[in-house]
Amino acid sequence: MTEHQERTRAAYDGVVELYASMFADRLETQPFARNMIGTFAELVRGTGNPRAADVGCGPGHLTAMLHERGLDAFGLDLSPAMVDHARRAHPELRFDEARMEALPVGDGALGGVLAHYSMIHTPPGELPALLAEQARVLAPQGLLLASFFATDGPEPVRFDHKVAPAYSWPVDRFAALMAGAGLVPFARLVHDPASERGFLDAHVLARLDRPGGSGQSAP
Repeated sequence: MTEHQERTRAAYDGVVELYASMFADRLETQPFARNMIGTFAELVRGTGNPRAADVGCGPGHLTAMLHERGLDAFGLDLSPAMVDHARRAHPELRFDEARMEALPVGDGALGGVLAHYSMIHTPPGELPALLAEQARVLAPQGLLLASFFATDGPEPVRFDHKVAPAYSWPVDRFAALMAGAGLVPFARLVHDPASERGFLDAHVLARLDRPGGSGQSAP
């Protein structure tokens, strides 16, 4: 585990209850994000493979949302305290501790991966490896929904997130990295932020457009 991962894990371990209380509304006040997640769930069901990973699941509220929308969803998170909270809050669902660059999922096993603001703490040079790992676990035509902070500038911008240092991305640059991992972006939504943070909110849907892996079973 890298130094920035250790710092991020420790930071999220320390704010579990506060973080969970802030997101208890399960996006009821965020219609753009909520509807993109609903679209993602519908398209994943349409692939015939409803298995989906909520990568960077935090307290598990979005894993539960995917489950309610007909997906066989499970959550993965770097923070053991977040995983423990998610298990207690949603005992009917599966949650495991995992690093995003080494997902405990077989090649080509999933119909979908949700990465809801879970790659924002990743330094730009490490992001291609994370996207390649998410492509690895998707079945052919499987879907990735990535949400992140966006900037109108030409380069990623590092900023002081309330929990740990984070990055905002030019949407075209982020989409190009997805394409480099074998994922074809086909829909995007960029909108003004719901907070005073100042960055745009971006949601990009991509489809795996190359043969999957060995087809090992997921956990």
